[in-house]
Amino acid sequence: MIEKRLLVGVLLGSSVVMGAAACDTLGLGYGDPNSIIAVMSPELWDEASADIYAALEPTIFAVGEERAFTVTYQEPYDAYWLQLRRFKQMLLVGTLADAWVQEAIEEASEPITEPGIHQIREVWALDQTVTLLVLPEAGAADALRARLPEIHDLLERQYLNYARNRMYQSGVDSALADTLRIEAGFSFLFPEVYRWRRLDSTYVFRNDNPDPSELIREVVVTWTSPAPTSIDAVELLAWRARSVEEYYSERQDVRSDNVFVDTAPFLGHQAIRVQSQWQNPPDRGWPAGGPFITYAVTCPNQDRTYLIDAWLYAPGKEKYEYMIQLETILGTFQCE
Repeated sequence: MIEKRLLVGVLLGSSVVMGAAACDTLGLGYGDPNSIIAVMSPELWDEASADIYAALEPTIFAVGEERAFTVTYQEPYDAYWLQLRRFKQMLLVGTLADAWVQEAIEEASEPITEPGIHQIREVWALDQTVTLLVLPEAGAADALRARLPEIHDLLERQYLNYARNRMYQSGVDSALADTLRIEAGFSFLFPEVYRWRRLDSTYVFRNDNPDPSELIREVVVTWTSPAPTSIDAVELLAWRARSVEEYYSERQDVRSDNVFVDTAPFLGHQAIRVQSQWQNPPDRGWPAGGPFITYAVTCPNQDRTYLIDAWLYAPGKEKYEYMIQLETILGTFQCE
């Protein structure tokens, strides 16, 4: 996993308050949307930092235990405060009596007078979100711990929306969805940057921009008919292995020590899902690998069971955003 602790802050909020600062007085914000700078008193940080890390840095199983967010602590008004307060994501925690809390509140368009979670846009920089947790005067650490799950859920929802919106910046390829529906009996909503090809009854959709040596996102779809009465994870992985052998450019071995299986329905259809890591064989001379998600989805009206495989190759990159994008594409699947 690539771990980076960029200096970005996150402010906690149950209500969203737009900043009133004039845009022409602010510079551009820094940092990544999943990097968090947590700003609070040193005493509060010492007491609650372990809980903050546990709540805001959960690991993502399918991407090699990569963290969803990274948190960096910043003491208010420390030597680098003027620079660090300009990061895109800020987590600002304190009471109404704290000067750094008042700085943010002054830029809110609505009064903030009570403890709670708020979000204020563009307090110290353009394209900045300050998540502000106003604490009561007594029991600050306990109040912070109690709100951490809510803060995590808020930030995660916003990050998911960011990743999905960024994926479709090129546009949605609705023409491809129509073609697939007519020609193959299934469809997805891919971004327009994906290329596709048909090999027998197997369809391959690939995005290797900007360079396949740096990043590959691929979805492979095939099916069997009549649909089997049941299929388990071992059979699904064997089916995937046959597809890899016939249609993939490189062999992908599954890491058997890192397999997650889920049998929940998928978009209302009977399904089984396997998530794991793939890696190329040692005799290839150069290491390669990444996460994948494979579904077997049964569509009774067609008497088909589909194999849907989405895999990622992104050496040296954080992978969570790309897996969100692949799961979003899979979530647009239709077979009726």
